[in-house]
Amino acid sequence: MILSFDRVGEALDEMAEQFPPILFEELNGGVNLLEDVVEDPDFPAGEMYILGEYCDDCLGLYINLYYGSFAALAERESWDEQTWMQELRTTLSHELTHHMENRSGLHALDDRDAEELLLWRQEYAAESETDE
Repeated sequence: MILSFDRVGEALDEMAEQFPPILFEELNGGVNLLEDVVEDPDFPAGEMYILGEYCDDCLGLYINLYYGSFAALAERESWDEQTWMQELRTTLSHELTHHMENRSGLHALDDRDAEELLLWRQEYAAESETDE
């Protein structure tokens, strides 16, 4: 099931209102839902999608969530509406954690993300070798 961009935006707004407001302090660029499909360039096309990013740049502090990436996974994995909501909430929570760590000068989640990506790359490389 592919939810519309508007439906996902509404759901995201509702979810954001359920989080404590303190989590959004200093997030001067807010939470943005973009239509983009963002694939991880270290994997073949259609293998790994980036669902969201915490950004700290010249535009400020903000979170981008990529509707197109969610939709691509939803189509590939036959998501229902409940799965959409779980994935949106998990991704928003993840990116808010990056924001809180950034504000605190911590980077444990960045380190964990890097470790997981390394493991996925190694796993993918091993699978590719056995397919040959």
